[in-house]
Amino acid sequence: MSQIYEEIYKKYYLLRNDIDKFCEKLYLEHSSYLQCKKGCDLCCMDYKIFPVEFYSIVEELKNNSFNVSDIEKKEAENNCIYLKNHECLIYNSRPIICRSHGLPLLYTNDEGEWELSACELNFTEFENGFTEENTFPQDKFNSKLFMINKKFIQESKEKKFAEFELISIKEIIKFLV
Repeated sequence: MSQIYEEIYKKYYLLRNDIDKFCEKLYLEHSSYLQCKKGCDLCCMDYKIFPVEFYSIVEELKNNSFNVSDIEKKEAENNCIYLKNHECLIYNSRPIICRSHGLPLLYTNDEGEWELSACELNFTEFENGFTEENTFPQDKFNSKLFMINKKFIQESKEKKFAEFELISIKEIIKFLV
């Protein structure tokens, strides 16, 4: 792997660590309202992610000798192929979108207004109200990820990606066999 990719992946991993820390704080704060526990996979599906995230996950899984034979064939098109017995096989390497599931997400909708999104199983009896401090600022982190991806695209020699191109996470397996 080239020096430039190492630097870009390092930025991605630093962002992912910042997100994990932020999410951990929110999970602790909201733990009594969250139904998300080991075995809950209702939101696990075949997400599409930026190329920088896709290829950094590929590299991480290759370096950790990921066992492809653990992956089960899924019938439904949108199912996540990295689930086995309701557990994520790539949990430590999972995409950023998967790291904030269950938490209240604050983002700007298409009309430019703030919108809150949360799993329908969580916060059924929440009384405290949501604020900027107790929600996940999705736009803030997505903007940072977008800029890291933009640099990755500019430096990419093997493939040319469009600025908003996304890749299905189920495609990762093709690089591991």
